[in-house]
Amino acid sequence: MEVYPTVSGHSKWHNIKIRKGKQDSIRGKLFTKLAREIIVAAKEGGGAPDTNLRLRMAMQKAREASMPQDNIKRAVQRGTGELDGVSYEEVFYEGYGPSGVAVMVACLTDNRNRTVAELRNIFSKSGGNLGENGSVAWMFDAKGLVQVPADGTTEDDVMVAVLDAGAEDIRVDEDVIEVVCPQDKLAMVRDAALEAGLNVTSAELTIIPQNTIRIEDSNEARKILRLMDALDDNDDVQQSYANFDIPDEIIQEVAG
Repeated sequence: MEVYPTVSGHSKWHNIKIRKGKQDSIRGKLFTKLAREIIVAAKEGGGAPDTNLRLRMAMQKAREASMPQDNIKRAVQRGTGELDGVSYEEVFYEGYGPSGVAVMVACLTDNRNRTVAELRNIFSKSGGNLGENGSVAWMFDAKGLVQVPADGTTEDDVMVAVLDAGAEDIRVDEDVIEVVCPQDKLAMVRDAALEAGLNVTSAELTIIPQNTIRIEDSNEARKILRLMDALDDNDDVQQSYANFDIPDEIIQEVAG
């Protein structure tokens, strides 16, 4: 099996941020991002989740976030043109953060000029800079990612369940077991895990760094996480990916 860096670092920080933040405000922003993803997925691949993997995953993610079913339905209808709505386009931006950390930013926007200006400002204020297309993309691989809680489940349990479905790598990161697979195998790997009785907490298309930069200075870690926070808070940003590796104790220190 191929070996990829663990991809939970940013997720851990995001979970801490949610626990410390205002739940209603965070939920509202999350619903907006989820709706945009559903709209674009339905626009590109049609409104049938059975034949549109991206839409199926987006709808599943929305349900897991307790997004109302009516909201999901309206987002699908806006994507298929059954309801009027704003037209979004998918754009990737690339840049460098503090300590030379490479960052990929996936956006859904109705105004590229506004989005690029806002991102340039975010990077600049955080001690980084927005780069040209292709400046850091070569450092990342597009993959599928399935996550299973490690509580009561072993790495061997997961391997037996998903290996034949197309899994490329399985890693344990404290309380989470991560399964990396090709993007076109994501649904198969997720379904295989569920059929084996595993508790799948996340199944999504993602971008994984080929290598990571270890950050052990708390001041530099704070700058990087401040950048990731600012990106996450931007309405046009759907996901942000970076190749940093910050030890848990420093993440907890920064969170404190």
